[in-house]
Parts: sequence; structure tokens; C-alpha cells
Amino acid sequence: MISNEQIEQFIQQAHRVGDAGLTICSSGNISWRIGDEALVSGTGSWVPSLRKDQVSVCHVSTGEVLNGVRPSMESGFHLGIMRERPDVDVVLHFQSPYATAVACMKDMPADFNVTAEIPCHVGSEIPVIPYFRPGSPELAEHVKKALANHNSCLLRKHGQVVCGKGFDEVFERAMFFEMACRIIVLSGGSYEVLNQAEIEDLENYILNKKQ
Repeated sequence: MISNEQIEQFIQQAHRVGDAGLTICSSGNISWRIGDEALVSGTGSWVPSLRKDQVSVCHVSTGEVLNGVRPSMESGFHLGIMRERPDVDVVLHFQSPYATAVACMKDMPADFNVTAEIPCHVGSEIPVIPYFRPGSPELAEHVKKALANHNSCLLRKHGQVVCGKGFDEVFERAMFFEMACRIIVLSGGSYEVLNQAEIEDLENYILNKKQ
């Protein structure tokens, strides 16, 4: 049973995403799994000013809408990711300025690991998905496939998707994704990335911190 407090928390997190400039107007969408159900921003809603009457409650396994509010047209990959990955409770599709500029580049960067935060939080490999119409089954399938074993992906001529366990993890992932793309754009393409040995050294450092 979804509580009013959980809906309010979801709305606060949506506004946080908007306040950070990760979405504008009706761009982007966000979801949160709570047990067998998920809250999803409604179709046509503005994430930065999401209201209670624009929050859709869906059954994760079937996609059935439980409260009469139509979910985002991208709910197919939101719920699909949750079905494929029990470790994921939050999915964010955003269109931040620099990351979206990169998504529209003719010459796509082959490597986004410009700082240590990228392999540590975003992912040392970020899948790039070809353009498909927003809301299409093809896009949903490609996003689900890409995030089956990654936490972030870039959608050509569209935007980005990140997922994770909680709101803070997903917000951090999106912000560092945008930071990396800002560095790439502002450098004019003249930038260095961490090499494989440096990335592996970071992985060992993180592992030792957890032990």
C-alpha cells in the first residue's frame, strides 16, 4: 500500500532533479519501486514541478495502472529495468544540458572516464543507444538490454538514463554523468581519460574501503 508520505517523498525527489537542471519542463521522467508497486511520473507531467495528481501507481510485474493516472510513455523501460534487476529501485531518465549536447554530437566520445568519479559512480563503460522514437517499444527494449549489466546509458539525439538502489545514488550518478559531459564539451574535444590500470586501481581502492 503506497502512503501519502511516500508520494510526497517521491515528489520532493522529482523536484530535486529539476532544481539541479537535470530536466526542464516535460523532459525526463522518474520512477521508484516500493514493494510490488512503483511510482512513476505521469505522462506529460513536468518533473521539476510534479504534483500529487500526476503521480502514477503501477504494478511492477504487469505494468497495470492502479490509480487511474497514466504513467510516462517511457514507463516501459522503467518497469522493465525493475523487473530485470531486483537491486534497482529508482530509475531516472533526464536531459541535462551538456550530456544531451554530447548525445547529439556527430562524433560520439568513445570514453567518458575523464575523472575518477565516472568509473566509481557512473560506470567505466556507458552504453550508447541509437536513436529510437521516445516512448517506442524499440527504445524500451534497448534501454532494458543496456542496463541489464550497466547503471547508465546515453540515448543518441535524446538524453540519458541512470538507475540504482536509492534516490541519492541515482542523483549522484546523473550529476557526475553531466559533469563528465561538461568537461568533454568545454575541453573542445581535447581531453584525457583514465587508462585501464588507473581504473582498476580505483576499483581496488573502493573494494578495500568496503572491507
